[in-house]
Amino acid sequence: MSTLLEVDGLVKTYLDRRGRRVQAVDGVSFTLATGEVLGIVGESGCGKTTLGRTAMRLLAPDAGSIRFEGTDIAKLGPRALKPFRRGMQMIFQDPFGSLNPRHKIGTIVGEPLAVHGIGGARARVGELLDLVGLGAEAATRFPHEFSGGQRQRIAIARALALSPKLIVADEPVSALDVSIQSQIINLIVDLRARLGLSMLFVSHDLSVVRHVCDRVAVMYLGRIVEIGATERIFAAPRHPYTQALLSAIPRPPGSTAPVQPRIVLQGEIPDPADPPPGCRFHRRCPRMSDACAQTAPKMESASDGVAAACHHALR
Repeated sequence: MSTLLEVDGLVKTYLDRRGRRVQAVDGVSFTLATGEVLGIVGESGCGKTTLGRTAMRLLAPDAGSIRFEGTDIAKLGPRALKPFRRGMQMIFQDPFGSLNPRHKIGTIVGEPLAVHGIGGARARVGELLDLVGLGAEAATRFPHEFSGGQRQRIAIARALALSPKLIVADEPVSALDVSIQSQIINLIVDLRARLGLSMLFVSHDLSVVRHVCDRVAVMYLGRIVEIGATERIFAAPRHPYTQALLSAIPRPPGSTAPVQPRIVLQGEIPDPADPPPGCRFHRRCPRMSDACAQTAPKMESASDGVAAACHHALR
């Protein structure tokens, strides 16, 4: 498969309330193939959302490159970036906050077409609303007339309006009722298959990631600590942080899978404005050694293609 997105050495920094510099994304590199879904997982505050927003240039990076179909868009200005916007769209986490309450659904879904000067908006909007299971008649109604799950379907329709090649889905079901989450996940899986979409799928729900994603990147304190094929990581995680995350997945009633011991991490999450030296996970790691506290580990691949940044990664 050809490479659609290539991120290399991406850095994004914020200033906190005390004026300290926080590296939300620190030297992150990955590739995304055409038609592939890459999951981005990790604890709250690890930089998942910032990575997704920076990769599609909703945020300007401080350093690094973002190559979309071979063109580095990291430093492009708004005018030069506009043609690339047609190929990159985002599904936001909150379906209540991402839709303008004063506009009808037809206007909301058709807005990308208007911005890019594409005609035939009414027919396209009806087609998109049918595609996400709402029906063209929804175009005449306002967002407050829909449930949370229906609003997320509208947000998905808007993201698909320009037939993008890349979708960044930022926690697309976490704000929804559990009873609705599976419907939206199945819709995303179906649309991915029908339209050949490539996706960055940001989530903290590992069960959803396993169902949706081809590969998984595990983040900790602004860095990717493990990346590889989803089933291989779930079957044999190499990094101790990944092992702890997977051990926390709830076991379904009646499951016949082997019982995995729960790994409870000790210590506090480090201050992102003052990360520890060496491996950023070493103060909470059960396999910590002197080398971990002194030297940051490099990403190394095992024979199964899974890469982990750990001095003592399981092989």
